[in-house]
Amino acid sequence: MNRIASAFEKGKAFIAFITCGDPDAETTVRAVRSAVKNGADLIELGIPFSDPTAEGPVIQEASLRALQGGMTTDGAFAVVRELRRDVTVPMVFMTYANVIFSYGAERFIARCAEEGIDGLILPDLPYEEKEEFGPLCRRHGVTLISMIAPTSENRTAMIAREAEGFLYLVSSLGVTGTRSEITTDLRPILRVIRQSTKVPVAVGFGISTPEQARAMAAISDGAIVGSAIEKILARRGREAPEEIGAYVRAMKEGVRAAE
Repeated sequence: MNRIASAFEKGKAFIAFITCGDPDAETTVRAVRSAVKNGADLIELGIPFSDPTAEGPVIQEASLRALQGGMTTDGAFAVVRELRRDVTVPMVFMTYANVIFSYGAERFIARCAEEGIDGLILPDLPYEEKEEFGPLCRRHGVTLISMIAPTSENRTAMIAREAEGFLYLVSSLGVTGTRSEITTDLRPILRVIRQSTKVPVAVGFGISTPEQARAMAAISDGAIVGSAIEKILARRGREAPEEIGAYVRAMKEGVRAAE
């Protein structure tokens, strides 16, 4: 069984996003271990890319720091290999189609399976083009995770029906980044999703406080946080992992309060 299902088996899930190599590979490994120790149920690892179109300035800057520090796609796989020595929670890569094409799609997805990556999130891959990678992912047992946004509208049910692993529901229009409040009414979208699939739904984009995590988890199956964690890394650098652990612990408590 793919590990992704295990993230949602014991209640609402907290999902943490961390960019590989920000500021270096060793810090990424320590940050992930700290997040998992403090309650992260699933880890999204970002492979840095020079033009991350779905990302706001915080994660764009994290990608730039990682690239300047020498992180590569091979380097990201090395991070996963080190983490899989003791980390058992599901891990997925969040990256862009060009990263996979430049590495070679067959080679990339086969290596994901070999190193212990359970799924892929590709923000720039339209639903209509997902078969570009779908057959390779199925062959190697790597889940291709779909995203649904408030703008998906009449495509929501179609995307949900074919979803695997979990659905990433984008809370707000625009790019990633912390928001003081999330004003989009996600309930109508979630009703359509629930009528179309039994796959869990986690909400991301804009969540940064335990209160926001609780509110989003109350209407879905979990909360995804990236920019708020990257802000800690930007501020603390190699000293960030301990603070990330404390932050994840508080966010996980927020998610649990929604159960």
